[in-house]
Amino acid sequence: MGADHTRPAPPTPPGVRRVLVATVVPLFVITLIAAIILWPRDGGPETDGGAAVPRYHGTVTRLVTQECPPQPETPEGGAPEGPCGTATVRVEQGPDAGQQIETPVPTGPGAPTVAVGDRIVLVELTDPEDPTVSAYNIAEHQRGTPLVWLAVVFALAIVAFGRWRGLAALAGLAASFAILLAFVLPGIGSGGSPLPIAVVGAALIMFVVLYLTHGVSAQTSVAVLGTLGSLVLTGLLGSLATAATHLTGYGTEDATTLSMFRGDVDLHGLLLAGIVIGSLGVLDDVTVTQAATVTELAHANPGLSRLQLYRAATRVGRAHIASTVNTIVLAYAGASLPLLLLLTADSRPVVEILTSEFMAQEIVRSAVATLGLIAAVPLTTGLAAVVTTAGRADRPAGHPGRPADAGGADGGEGPAARAPGPRPAERGLALEALGGGRPGDPFPDGPTRPTDLPAGRPHREGGTDIAW
Repeated sequence: MGADHTRPAPPTPPGVRRVLVATVVPLFVITLIAAIILWPRDGGPETDGGAAVPRYHGTVTRLVTQECPPQPETPEGGAPEGPCGTATVRVEQGPDAGQQIETPVPTGPGAPTVAVGDRIVLVELTDPEDPTVSAYNIAEHQRGTPLVWLAVVFALAIVAFGRWRGLAALAGLAASFAILLAFVLPGIGSGGSPLPIAVVGAALIMFVVLYLTHGVSAQTSVAVLGTLGSLVLTGLLGSLATAATHLTGYGTEDATTLSMFRGDVDLHGLLLAGIVIGSLGVLDDVTVTQAATVTELAHANPGLSRLQLYRAATRVGRAHIASTVNTIVLAYAGASLPLLLLLTADSRPVVEILTSEFMAQEIVRSAVATLGLIAAVPLTTGLAAVVTTAGRADRPAGHPGRPADAGGADGGEGPAARAPGPRPAERGLALEALGGGRPGDPFPDGPTRPTDLPAGRPHREGGTDIAW
């Protein structure tokens, strides 16, 4: 497996490739076998949701509005929200296609605001006492065309910026939705255990998306192993946290509604499944970044030892985690913003609100996802450092992947690993980019070159000036 970069990179040694293949392929086979075992055998229990209400498209051609008269059932005898009146609509589908019909202007909280020319959706309501009598009501606006244009702009922007990589990312996105819709959701809906289904589904998504988007390489394989290990850890931590906090999964109105239609769905397991699948996207980001960081550091300075690579890449991972933690919390908060706003108007004490089922559920969700994310950094970075430095001693002298006079199998114990040979052009550019100037420029403390610094002068651990 070769590293996936635009510039030439040292190929991965055959021994390392064999080890990665012997590790990744069995895991993929196990995932496929688990998916076959857990695959839903039927469409789930039958639910009687009643006859579907007919829905037809139409266009508003005329609108007559007036103030709504007071209603005795409204508070203090006030009028309902919104203008009242009638709308004339040209029906475009159904038995009355092409005809003009009149329907009341929708009123009340959440009712759509219509204007002449709006493309709307009509529902046909039948009188239960006399099935021959029916009437049309405006349900909502047609959103198909705007959504299609938004999807086209989204896809074009990704392909224009990412080119072939962007096209592969779109294919990976389609594969993710296919796995969710064909395996995860039907499996949970048919009464299967949500946590195993979510872990297997997330693993399938991970294998397909990472290799499809980033190519078959040692770097991608390291990211796959780091992601899979972190997913399993996230599932275990989620099980422990939800058990310790006695969460039932009934913390939201959606979960309560689902329990009425699908009583066989394990809502506690569904909560765990949501944690695992929700953390997958962020885990992919972190593991791919850490594997790529180690690879780029090794290419920039082949003299770095395994430990130096790990420390340098971990510093990048810390910065990444610091920003990603905020991303996770804000993502969950944004998805639950209406309920959070409702809680701010609650008169109960803050401690009681925070320990309620809903808030505790969100806290556990964010904390567990963050812990799995933190674990992904050292795990992936360590694997990448081992894979990147493996086989250095077996490479011929002068090979770009082996430092001169390397004394250890990892290329990090010999004198060259501690003091790599100077590369004047790259060293000068790096020092200038780091703010230190070129080798001939005066340093703020007096010496003119990094090598002129006093031997006993303290330096930051892992500073890039010493590595160069």
